[in-house]
Amino acid sequence: MTFNEMELIQPLMQAVAEAGYTEPSPIQTEAIPVLLSGRDIIGCAQTGSGKTAAFALPILQRLSKERSNQIRALVLTPTRELAIQIYETFRYFGRRLRMHSGVVFGGVSQHPQVEALTRGIDVLIATPGRLNDLINQGYIHLDGIEIFVLDEADRMLDMGFIHDVKKTIKLLPTQRQTMLFSATMPSEIETLAQTLLKNPAMIKVDPVTRAVESIDQSVYMVDKPNKTLLLAELFRTEDIKNALVFTNTKHGADRVVQKLAQEGFVARAIHGDKAQNARQDALKSFRDGRVKILVATDIAARGIDIPELSHVINYDLPDVAETYIHRIGRTGRAGLGGTAISFCNIDHVDNLRSIEKMTGLKIPVRESQWPMQVFVKTVKQPRPPRTDKQLSSRQRFSGTAKPKQRNPER
Repeated sequence: MTFNEMELIQPLMQAVAEAGYTEPSPIQTEAIPVLLSGRDIIGCAQTGSGKTAAFALPILQRLSKERSNQIRALVLTPTRELAIQIYETFRYFGRRLRMHSGVVFGGVSQHPQVEALTRGIDVLIATPGRLNDLINQGYIHLDGIEIFVLDEADRMLDMGFIHDVKKTIKLLPTQRQTMLFSATMPSEIETLAQTLLKNPAMIKVDPVTRAVESIDQSVYMVDKPNKTLLLAELFRTEDIKNALVFTNTKHGADRVVQKLAQEGFVARAIHGDKAQNARQDALKSFRDGRVKILVATDIAARGIDIPELSHVINYDLPDVAETYIHRIGRTGRAGLGGTAISFCNIDHVDNLRSIEKMTGLKIPVRESQWPMQVFVKTVKQPRPPRTDKQLSSRQRFSGTAKPKQRNPER
């Protein structure tokens, strides 16, 4: 099926053509006709599968048929970056329609967002916390919602937002079209879907593992202290237009940026400890081409879509094989091809084997001037228990001392 066969209205077809879309992705082929018919759907699709356009185009077309002075479509998504990306997608495709989109998220002043709401919005993209804050303040009313999208539902669960999501759902009209998208379907999401949707169509696209087969993958076996030297050497000697470099920790991302600077390369880091404005500025400078190296953690990079990304570099191999697939799937989109390079030290050899088992591919090993020489894994020493001297007097006498919660990005 082509976009022409989907019976999209002319303003949307023109925007699709200008965006360079030639053929719909699998999720778009399956979802757009169903959503145009008004039916609920459950879409199992990964980030980068084209699912944002899969729901944005039908929403814009359905809402364009009549006017209203209320918020008529709500897209709920877990992260600020993804909310901004979805908002930009709606603005791009809907710019020839007499409709207005808006986005609200935390970490920044609410005043510009409130002003936009006051001017009138047809489609609202929101993160759960800021949405509920503005509802409680009386700035947002959901009684006019005709279409509700719950995006990356499994991520909502992972990040602890599911309670806020359920609070929002209680405020929605019972008569509406509902779309739920999730890369995986844990039991709690399945239960939520049963109560949220009515006779939904189930749409599941091919596993992302098939897409990564077209990506040029390779791995260097290199000791941890030499990773930055190898990374700098790659930027000197290889044709790298731009690169998204993944680390497993926030501190690791900052260290990579600092060490690259010492080698003469400008890079920016994006992770959970960065202020929202700094994260947006780093991402914009990377998209604009002013900075060619963006170093990110998985949580910060979730939902970020970089067109024409030439390289993904796994400075640290992830502990979960699926995460590797998500990472390298950010390059090679839209048939443009791409390259994924990984660094593996002795502590991550098991991770490499898990990745190869899941993808069914043996990743070619490349040689460098820094071959692996350490073959004994690091033994992690357990933290000693905290003594009374390390506890406050209030904690000692009240019995309220609790172990410090570790941030998963650290």
